[in-house]
Amino acid sequence: MQVDKSVNKNFDHIKQLLVNIPEKPGVYRYYDDSGNILYVGKARNLKRRVSSYFSHYNDLSPKIRILVRKICDVKYIVVENEIDALLLENNLIKQYQPKYNSMLKDDKSYPSLCITAEPYPRLLYTRDRTSIKGSFFGPYPNQKILRELQNIIRKLFCYRTCKLNLTPESIRQGKYKACINSQIGLCNAPCVANESQEEYLQTMNMIRNILKGDFKEILDDLKKKMMDYAEVLEFEKAELVKQKIILLEQYQSRSMVVNTGIRDVDVYSIVSDDRYAYINIMRIKNGGIIHSYSTEVKKQLDESDAEILSMVIPELHARVSSTAKEIIVPFEVDIPTDYLFQTIPTRGDKKQLLELSFRNLKYYRHERDHQRMLVEPEGLKLQLLEKIQTELQLPELPRHIESFDNSNIQGAYPVAAMVHFADGKPCPSEYRLFNIKTVEGPDDYASMEEVVYRRYKRLKEENKPLPQLIIVDGGKGQMESVRKVIEEQLNLSIPIAGLVKDDRHRTAELLYGFPPITIGIAPRSALFHLLEHIQSEVHRFAITFHRSKRSKGTIKTSLTEIKGIGEKTARDLLLKFHSVKQIKTASFDDLAKCIGAAKAKIIIEYFHGDDD
Repeated sequence: MQVDKSVNKNFDHIKQLLVNIPEKPGVYRYYDDSGNILYVGKARNLKRRVSSYFSHYNDLSPKIRILVRKICDVKYIVVENEIDALLLENNLIKQYQPKYNSMLKDDKSYPSLCITAEPYPRLLYTRDRTSIKGSFFGPYPNQKILRELQNIIRKLFCYRTCKLNLTPESIRQGKYKACINSQIGLCNAPCVANESQEEYLQTMNMIRNILKGDFKEILDDLKKKMMDYAEVLEFEKAELVKQKIILLEQYQSRSMVVNTGIRDVDVYSIVSDDRYAYINIMRIKNGGIIHSYSTEVKKQLDESDAEILSMVIPELHARVSSTAKEIIVPFEVDIPTDYLFQTIPTRGDKKQLLELSFRNLKYYRHERDHQRMLVEPEGLKLQLLEKIQTELQLPELPRHIESFDNSNIQGAYPVAAMVHFADGKPCPSEYRLFNIKTVEGPDDYASMEEVVYRRYKRLKEENKPLPQLIIVDGGKGQMESVRKVIEEQLNLSIPIAGLVKDDRHRTAELLYGFPPITIGIAPRSALFHLLEHIQSEVHRFAITFHRSKRSKGTIKTSLTEIKGIGEKTARDLLLKFHSVKQIKTASFDDLAKCIGAAKAKIIIEYFHGDDD
């Protein structure tokens, strides 16, 4: 073993425990010195799995090393097979909520439907699964679909919505009276024995089947009733049943996406970043999507997507009351085949379902990122910086990013600007403007070399911190200009990236490396918007400075050549009359109101001295 007392002070005790752990399937628990459960895990071979935490300590990720250092005691439960281990692990995680276990986000914010466990059950809309006993269906993130489903069930079946404590005994005793719902046809009044308990339970079972997505049995039963009414010439009743059949078939047809040969399957997809994993489950029944649900997991250790799915699938399987024995997954997951059969599709209808699940997940992730930005903007900014570090494989987190841009008109009034972003936010106090001093004519590459050299030569001489990333507003040529200065002239090591615009002057792609390669970033992602913000900010800063300098140059070359007219007077005239042409045509009185009679006389004599 590579672990000793310098890493874990309880090493001797743990070493003795490892000797006695059997090579059987089961669940293990790690405890800290206060007796709190740190982590719960399952294993096909308990001895091999638990020992690996200690025998390969140096190969573990930093987060798992922290866990190992805190372990004070190890306990385990031996079970018969992998399925029992899987289900027991799931129950223990829900019961103890261990600190280092990744767990599904609590879905209290999402409503569910519940068929209560009463002698005469009710169908309830609820967000709380703990205070009600019964069978739950959902959760339903889309409340519009849930309300539509409730309305359809209400039109199809008669059932009670009252809170009466109905039992066969209380009904026999005649404690209740029929309410208005029975008079308008929404309830068959079991409270006054107008409907037997057996008939009522049969209705609730049909509702249960609809919530599970089993339409066939209900449709067959309704069609039989319709034909029975027609045979005895009760056409009005037959028409009412027909309307119910049409309603149910319309609802069912809207969810048909694949062939009906796919009877009962669950589809799982997952995407993740350094902090969160996002999972989608789609329930498929008789070729139709009957339920889709997305949720998130906050990562505690460095779990892979496969490890997270193996933990999440049993929980979601129970949460959505799934009856499926087959799952469609993007890759192999550590789930016993006796529990759920896995399919990893490469083409066909099942592949399309997996892609549809991924599309749902992409929108859910975008929504969660947006919500997190509103609630915890600092955390999201840090997450975006971690994303940049990962995508560009930077040696350290780019907490300080500087970006450069040039601006000139055919070489006239050449300027450059630099913006500074700290922790993903603009830091205006660190913005810098540069007048190009050594470059003549429209040479963007030489201008970029000059300002970058001036910026980082000064930081180097003053021993000030350097940014962790330089972003150039330009392509490969601009990046190479910056690289020559940073590496060859200043002997510095700062990563350099380039942002390229499309023909509509919009941020199009991120370049990195030498030779530069394109780094793919989703156009609607939060990371793309951050890079777009950096590019637009440096361009805005540069162009504003250029316009200011250009306007000052215009004042200097046109009006300030007049003896007795300074820059302030020229600026006042331009603010009033907007152009030199308007000043030329202005009357003496108008000029005098703006700059006084003496200077107005100078302007008139300069422009009209030779006139009569």
